[in-house]
Amino acid sequence: MQLVSRILAVSRTLRLGRQARHLEEVVEALPMPLREVLAHLTVRELAQAARCGCPRLYGSAPDKAYAAWGEGADIGFERACSDNPQVRVRGVALWIAVVYHETLNAERDASSAVHKQVLRLMRVIKESAAARPEVQAQWASSRGEAA
Repeated sequence: MQLVSRILAVSRTLRLGRQARHLEEVVEALPMPLREVLAHLTVRELAQAARCGCPRLYGSAPDKAYAAWGEGADIGFERACSDNPQVRVRGVALWIAVVYHETLNAERDASSAVHKQVLRLMRVIKESAAARPEVQAQWASSRGEAA
């Protein structure tokens, strides 16, 4: 049983790594106004996920309470691949919030590598929207809650 759960965890980590690389390309392709919207949404999603009883299951159905991971990352990734820019931005923000909390206290090296990818993606979003002082203030005020 441990072997099966380990294989599932490794495949999950590999999938999250692939998704993170794809989302980096999605964020780079966004125009600046949408990056600012993404910065606001990311901070909001991180704060909402942090307030949940189990942040790694944020965006999942309540019947998944005892699952190893939720559906939030998959839902966010599906939305991030949408043709609609607003849906894409909301999907990226949801994916970041869920995967940030899912990999926060990672014990395996691969999971911590995914967490570093998420932090790098958050930094890119923050720096691209940092020209506006209200965005910078929002990131600074939310630091204690999520990031």
